[in-house]
Amino acid sequence: MIGNIKKMQSKHTNPISYKIPIGDNFLPISDYLGSKINIEYLGEINCIGCNRSINKSFAQGHCYPCFINSPETSECILRPELCRAHKGESRDMEWSKIHCLKEHFVYIALTAGAKVGVTRSTQIPIRWIDQGAVQAIKLAKTSNRYEAGLIEIELKQHISDRTAWQKMLKHDIDKSINLNDLKNILINKLSVYNKKFIDQDDNIINFNYPHLRFPEKIKSIDLLKETSVCNTLIAIKGQYLLFDDNKVINIRKHTGFKLSISVA
Repeated sequence: MIGNIKKMQSKHTNPISYKIPIGDNFLPISDYLGSKINIEYLGEINCIGCNRSINKSFAQGHCYPCFINSPETSECILRPELCRAHKGESRDMEWSKIHCLKEHFVYIALTAGAKVGVTRSTQIPIRWIDQGAVQAIKLAKTSNRYEAGLIEIELKQHISDRTAWQKMLKHDIDKSINLNDLKNILINKLSVYNKKFIDQDDNIINFNYPHLRFPEKIKSIDLLKETSVCNTLIAIKGQYLLFDDNKVINIRKHTGFKLSISVA
């Protein structure tokens, strides 16, 4: 298949099933575990916002003007506490009504270690899968992104908001962590005001990723530097394809790239 790619789409099956949007088609990549995958960068990148041809992408697939102006690359995407949509301030209020002024969850995910995060309710469980979480639990429920961001800021004093991505890809999981116990500990760290947002759903969601094995080392591929890959696919986790020579490629990072992908 040949075309511009977008981030992998996933479905919460056991194991998780993945497909890569490429042009107008979809490659069911998880069906090809154990097969040799040939990926070739064809020298073209198109902005996922305006489709203009670019030499370098920003924020996973945008040209620089879209990066500066698109609501999808607003500061609050990475820092929810900076959201101002609840005050009527946004790059695009109609977009924010759908993406910011909706129910959000603060959650704890077990990727390598435990991390705190924020996501729109409609992005569950996709957000957790994209991060490579093996388990996740809801901690708080809010009516907008800003409120969730304030809770995350408070909790970041006690727990990281980052994924140790190399450990995650090696499946180096801290199995001593119990998410129910950790949730209770973190709830006790919240201010009285934020405790009103606590979610009583203590169900732990589990995720199993398609794999033959996980690599012992990690070597990340940048298609602007290494324009072709041809190796056996041994696992898929988060937004990464993992190969038998310890190389990994972040599909989402290469959103907008025109690729040729074939299966031997």
